[in-house]
Amino acid sequence: MATINLRSFKQIVRYNRRRVRSFLSRLEKKTPRGLDKLVVQADKETWKEVNCLDCANCCKTMSPTYTKKDIKRISKHLGMTEKAFREKWLYKDKSGDWMNIKQPCQFLDLETNMCNIYAVRPRDCAGFPHHTKKRMTDYMHMYKQNIEYCPATYKVVEKIMEELKTNN
Repeated sequence: MATINLRSFKQIVRYNRRRVRSFLSRLEKKTPRGLDKLVVQADKETWKEVNCLDCANCCKTMSPTYTKKDIKRISKHLGMTEKAFREKWLYKDKSGDWMNIKQPCQFLDLETNMCNIYAVRPRDCAGFPHHTKKRMTDYMHMYKQNIEYCPATYKVVEKIMEELKTNN
């Protein structure tokens, strides 16, 4: 498993962003047969190559959306009231979602890239990067967003691109 160089990753994404997003848009419009099986296989292969603890870019650059259940669970774990937790760590965005007030995430240990509340982390974090959460075409907007932040998502899309290119 190779260590992830975030600077190199960002350069690669910047260079390939338009091509990869265009590919994802074409998949959305004309979905090849067996795409979801291909996604599952690419996801499985990717996790043999990528270790989130080498990266933690999601925690450094994005915020999860906190549900009411998340807030209740995490505040209890931290021995705080829900109100105190929200006031200390969260803000409500334009769409009414609770988000982190700062980046990197306040619960990320920057030396180890580990989450200090891992056992009770938000549902959004637990499911990230959402590769096999739903059918790929129903979740394409997440792929388009996450290729810029998550090396694993970028690799999954690369693997799908390569597989579809060789099968056509």
